[in-house]
Amino acid sequence: MKHEKKRLILTTVICLLPIMAGLVLYSRLPERVPTHFDFSGTPDGWSSRPFAVFGLPCLLAALNVFLYACLNRDPKRANMSGALKTVSQWSLPVLSVLCYGLTLTAALGYPSRIEIVVPLLTGILLLVIGNYLPKTKQSYTMGIKLPWTLQSEENWTRTHRLSGFLWVLCGLVMIPLSLLRLWSGWLFGALLAVMVLIPTIYSYALHRKGI
Repeated sequence: MKHEKKRLILTTVICLLPIMAGLVLYSRLPERVPTHFDFSGTPDGWSSRPFAVFGLPCLLAALNVFLYACLNRDPKRANMSGALKTVSQWSLPVLSVLCYGLTLTAALGYPSRIEIVVPLLTGILLLVIGNYLPKTKQSYTMGIKLPWTLQSEENWTRTHRLSGFLWVLCGLVMIPLSLLRLWSGWLFGALLAVMVLIPTIYSYALHRKGI
Protein backbone atom coordinates (compact mmCIF):
# COMPACT_ATOMS: atom_id res chain seq x y z
CA MET A 1 0.00 0.00 0.00
CA LYS A 2 2.84 2.38 0.80
CA HIS A 3 4.37 1.58 -2.58
CA GLU A 4 1.08 2.48 -4.28
CA LYS A 5 0.90 5.79 -2.42
CA LYS A 6 4.46 6.67 -3.42
CA ARG A 7 3.69 5.83 -7.04
CA LEU A 8 0.53 7.97 -6.89
CA ILE A 9 2.49 10.94 -5.55
CA LEU A 10 5.25 10.49 -8.15
CA THR A 11 2.91 10.14 -11.13
CA THR A 12 0.76 13.08 -10.00
CA VAL A 13 3.85 15.30 -9.65
CA ILE A 14 4.96 14.28 -13.16
CA CYS A 15 1.51 15.21 -14.48
CA LEU A 16 2.02 18.69 -12.99
CA LEU A 17 5.65 19.14 -14.09
CA PRO A 18 4.74 20.71 -17.47
CA ILE A 19 3.43 23.75 -15.56
CA MET A 20 7.07 24.70 -14.91
CA ALA A 21 7.82 24.74 -18.64
CA GLY A 22 4.66 26.76 -19.22
CA LEU A 23 5.72 29.35 -16.63
CA VAL A 24 9.18 29.70 -18.19
CA LEU A 25 7.67 30.23 -21.66
CA TYR A 26 4.55 32.07 -20.52
CA SER A 27 5.45 35.47 -21.99
CA ARG A 28 6.27 33.90 -25.37
CA LEU A 29 3.02 31.99 -25.67
CA PRO A 30 0.12 33.47 -27.66
CA GLU A 31 -3.14 34.42 -25.94
CA ARG A 32 -4.84 31.47 -27.65
CA VAL A 33 -2.85 28.24 -27.46
CA PRO A 34 -3.64 25.34 -29.83
CA THR A 35 -4.75 22.39 -27.72
CA HIS A 36 -6.50 20.18 -30.28
CA PHE A 37 -5.31 19.02 -33.69
CA ASP A 38 -6.86 17.18 -36.63
CA PHE A 39 -5.39 14.04 -38.17
CA SER A 40 -3.06 16.08 -40.40
CA GLY A 41 -1.60 17.94 -37.40
CA THR A 42 -3.44 21.21 -38.11
CA PRO A 43 -4.77 22.99 -35.00
CA ASP A 44 -8.58 23.00 -34.86
CA GLY A 45 -9.15 23.87 -31.20
CA TRP A 46 -7.64 26.52 -28.92
CA SER A 47 -7.59 27.37 -25.21
CA SER A 48 -6.66 30.47 -23.27
CA ARG A 49 -3.05 30.79 -22.23
CA PRO A 50 -3.78 30.40 -18.47
CA PHE A 51 -5.87 27.26 -19.06
CA ALA A 52 -3.23 25.76 -21.38
CA VAL A 53 -0.46 26.39 -18.84
CA PHE A 54 -2.28 25.49 -15.63
CA GLY A 55 -5.60 23.85 -16.46
CA LEU A 56 -4.52 20.97 -18.68
CA PRO A 57 -1.82 19.56 -16.35
CA CYS A 58 -4.13 19.94 -13.34
CA LEU A 59 -6.91 18.15 -15.21
CA LEU A 60 -4.62 15.22 -16.05
CA ALA A 61 -3.35 15.14 -12.46
CA ALA A 62 -6.94 14.92 -11.21
CA LEU A 63 -7.68 12.13 -13.68
CA ASN A 64 -4.57 10.33 -12.47
CA VAL A 65 -5.82 10.42 -8.86
CA PHE A 66 -9.25 9.21 -9.99
CA LEU A 67 -7.66 6.33 -11.93
CA TYR A 68 -5.71 5.22 -8.86
CA ALA A 69 -8.87 5.30 -6.76
CA CYS A 70 -10.73 3.14 -9.29
CA LEU A 71 -7.91 0.60 -9.57
CA ASN A 72 -7.39 0.25 -5.83
CA ARG A 73 -11.08 0.02 -4.94
CA ASP A 74 -11.88 -2.69 -7.47
CA PRO A 75 -13.29 -5.72 -5.56
CA LYS A 76 -11.32 -7.95 -7.94
CA ARG A 77 -8.11 -5.91 -7.89
CA ALA A 78 -6.15 -9.05 -6.92
CA ASN A 79 -6.88 -10.42 -10.42
CA MET A 80 -5.33 -7.44 -12.21
CA SER A 81 -2.33 -7.95 -14.44
CA GLY A 82 0.62 -6.24 -12.77
CA ALA A 83 2.02 -5.16 -16.14
CA LEU A 84 -1.27 -3.68 -17.35
CA LYS A 85 -1.78 -1.91 -14.04
CA THR A 86 1.66 -0.34 -14.35
CA VAL A 87 0.94 0.76 -17.92
CA SER A 88 -2.36 2.29 -16.78
CA GLN A 89 -0.75 4.13 -13.89
CA TRP A 90 1.99 5.65 -16.03
CA SER A 91 -0.12 6.48 -19.09
CA LEU A 92 -1.43 9.83 -17.83
CA PRO A 93 1.97 11.16 -16.63
CA VAL A 94 3.51 10.28 -19.99
CA LEU A 95 0.53 11.77 -21.80
CA SER A 96 0.81 14.98 -19.78
CA VAL A 97 4.50 15.50 -20.53
CA LEU A 98 4.30 14.42 -24.17
CA CYS A 99 1.14 16.26 -25.21
CA TYR A 100 2.11 19.37 -23.28
CA GLY A 101 5.48 19.43 -24.99
CA LEU A 102 3.87 19.07 -28.42
CA THR A 103 1.32 21.77 -27.55
CA LEU A 104 4.01 24.25 -26.48
CA THR A 105 6.05 23.44 -29.58
CA ALA A 106 3.07 24.15 -31.85
CA ALA A 107 2.14 27.31 -29.89
CA LEU A 108 5.66 28.71 -30.37
CA GLY A 109 5.44 28.13 -34.11
CA TYR A 110 7.76 25.14 -34.39
CA PRO A 111 6.81 21.93 -36.27
CA SER A 112 5.59 19.46 -33.65
CA ARG A 113 4.87 16.47 -35.94
CA ILE A 114 1.97 15.66 -33.64
CA GLU A 115 0.24 13.84 -36.51
CA ILE A 116 3.12 11.31 -36.46
CA VAL A 117 4.08 11.16 -32.79
CA VAL A 118 0.64 10.62 -31.24
CA PRO A 119 -0.61 7.77 -33.49
CA LEU A 120 2.86 6.18 -33.43
CA LEU A 121 2.91 6.02 -29.63
CA THR A 122 -0.73 4.93 -29.63
CA GLY A 123 0.21 2.02 -31.90
CA ILE A 124 3.03 1.03 -29.56
CA LEU A 125 0.65 1.25 -26.59
CA LEU A 126 -1.83 -1.03 -28.37
CA LEU A 127 0.94 -3.57 -28.95
CA VAL A 128 1.80 -3.58 -25.25
CA ILE A 129 -1.80 -3.76 -24.03
CA GLY A 130 -2.75 -6.36 -26.64
CA ASN A 131 0.11 -8.57 -25.51
CA TYR A 132 -1.18 -8.62 -21.93
CA LEU A 133 -4.94 -8.70 -22.54
CA PRO A 134 -5.10 -12.52 -22.90
CA LYS A 135 -3.40 -12.83 -19.49
CA THR A 136 -5.85 -10.50 -17.75
CA LYS A 137 -8.29 -12.03 -15.29
CA GLN A 138 -11.78 -10.74 -14.46
CA SER A 139 -11.82 -7.19 -13.13
CA TYR A 140 -14.29 -4.30 -12.92
CA THR A 141 -11.80 -1.65 -14.01
CA MET A 142 -9.41 -3.37 -16.41
CA GLY A 143 -10.19 -5.34 -19.55
CA ILE A 144 -13.27 -5.86 -21.74
CA LYS A 145 -15.95 -5.27 -19.11
CA LEU A 146 -19.26 -6.56 -20.50
CA PRO A 147 -22.14 -8.08 -18.51
CA TRP A 148 -21.46 -11.52 -19.92
CA THR A 149 -17.65 -11.39 -19.58
CA LEU A 150 -18.09 -10.50 -15.90
CA GLN A 151 -20.59 -13.34 -15.43
CA SER A 152 -18.52 -16.06 -17.07
CA GLU A 153 -14.80 -16.61 -16.59
CA GLU A 154 -14.60 -18.67 -19.80
CA ASN A 155 -16.36 -15.91 -21.76
CA TRP A 156 -13.89 -13.41 -20.30
CA THR A 157 -10.90 -15.59 -21.23
CA ARG A 158 -12.00 -16.26 -24.81
CA THR A 159 -12.98 -12.63 -25.42
CA HIS A 160 -9.63 -11.36 -24.17
CA ARG A 161 -7.70 -13.82 -26.29
CA LEU A 162 -9.42 -12.46 -29.39
CA SER A 163 -9.10 -8.87 -28.19
CA GLY A 164 -5.39 -9.27 -27.54
CA PHE A 165 -4.83 -10.51 -31.09
CA LEU A 166 -6.91 -7.69 -32.60
CA TRP A 167 -5.25 -4.96 -30.52
CA VAL A 168 -1.78 -6.16 -31.49
CA LEU A 169 -2.87 -6.30 -35.13
CA CYS A 170 -4.25 -2.75 -34.99
CA GLY A 171 -1.05 -1.55 -33.33
CA LEU A 172 1.01 -3.11 -36.12
CA VAL A 173 -1.17 -1.29 -38.65
CA MET A 174 -1.00 2.07 -36.87
CA ILE A 175 2.79 2.22 -36.59
CA PRO A 176 3.67 2.15 -40.32
CA LEU A 177 0.66 4.31 -41.22
CA SER A 178 1.89 6.91 -38.73
CA LEU A 179 5.44 6.88 -40.05
CA LEU A 180 4.19 7.17 -43.63
CA ARG A 181 1.77 9.97 -42.63
CA LEU A 182 -1.18 8.05 -44.06
CA TRP A 183 -3.30 8.49 -40.93
CA SER A 184 -6.91 9.66 -41.31
CA GLY A 185 -10.19 9.83 -39.44
CA TRP A 186 -11.85 6.98 -41.28
CA LEU A 187 -8.87 4.69 -40.69
CA PHE A 188 -9.03 5.46 -36.99
CA GLY A 189 -12.75 4.71 -36.98
CA ALA A 190 -12.17 1.42 -38.78
CA LEU A 191 -9.50 0.29 -36.32
CA LEU A 192 -11.64 1.36 -33.38
CA ALA A 193 -14.51 -0.72 -34.73
CA VAL A 194 -12.20 -3.73 -35.06
CA MET A 195 -10.95 -3.35 -31.49
CA VAL A 196 -14.35 -2.73 -29.88
CA LEU A 197 -17.18 -4.10 -32.01
CA ILE A 198 -15.69 -7.47 -33.00
CA PRO A 199 -14.83 -8.55 -29.41
CA THR A 200 -18.24 -7.32 -28.21
CA ILE A 201 -20.13 -9.28 -30.87
CA TYR A 202 -17.97 -12.35 -30.30
CA SER A 203 -18.48 -12.19 -26.55
CA TYR A 204 -22.24 -11.83 -26.93
CA ALA A 205 -22.32 -14.78 -29.33
CA LEU A 206 -20.55 -16.87 -26.71
CA HIS A 207 -23.07 -15.70 -24.13
CA ARG A 208 -25.94 -16.77 -26.37
CA LYS A 209 -24.38 -20.23 -26.53
CA GLY A 210 -24.34 -20.40 -22.75
CA ILE A 211 -20.63 -19.68 -22.35
